[in-house]
Amino acid sequence: MSEIVQGIIADATAMRAWEAVAVILAIAYLLLAMKENILCWYCALFSTAIYTQLFWNVSLLMESALNVYYLAMAVFGWYQWKYGGREKSSLSIQRLTLQTNLLIIAAVFVAAGISGWLLSQHSQAAWPYLDSFTTWGSVATTFMVAKKILENWLYWLVIDSISIPLYVDRGLYLTAFLFFIYLFIVVAGFLNWRRRYQAQI
Repeated sequence: MSEIVQGIIADATAMRAWEAVAVILAIAYLLLAMKENILCWYCALFSTAIYTQLFWNVSLLMESALNVYYLAMAVFGWYQWKYGGREKSSLSIQRLTLQTNLLIIAAVFVAAGISGWLLSQHSQAAWPYLDSFTTWGSVATTFMVAKKILENWLYWLVIDSISIPLYVDRGLYLTAFLFFIYLFIVVAGFLNWRRRYQAQI
């Protein structure tokens, strides 16, 4: 019996260590993205690889699937930032119209409703609707980051705020704290990108 307990403790400790590494890389990703530094995508790649497994282990299935998407987007984002501008130049910050933003928000709610219902009926997923909302919101917003859309920071502000209680409930306290820190970095990122956008027009 004591061996089983020791095994559980060892597994939990290892999980916390990996979570700490993922948190450090995730913070580095956001700080570098705020400065439009392409190295952010390398941090994103390794951080999301770790989180894919961590979220699977705590039954946040949509969050785990989201991190598989993040892995692909890390490669796509790196390419876009380096070659996505005119004539394969580096990409500049862009803005979306109000209509486009409304369409994105509506699409996120519809997708979250469908996947939330499917998860609630066919899986043991924790918080299926909330998990789905943050997942689909993150799918859209990560694409916006890869395309250097200014409004991505405002989307992240909403998504990160909602994610905090989700992670606390699942015992991912370091990740919940990370998302709390994110709120401040996101505001700084928006102000920084807006200043850069205004300077380029």
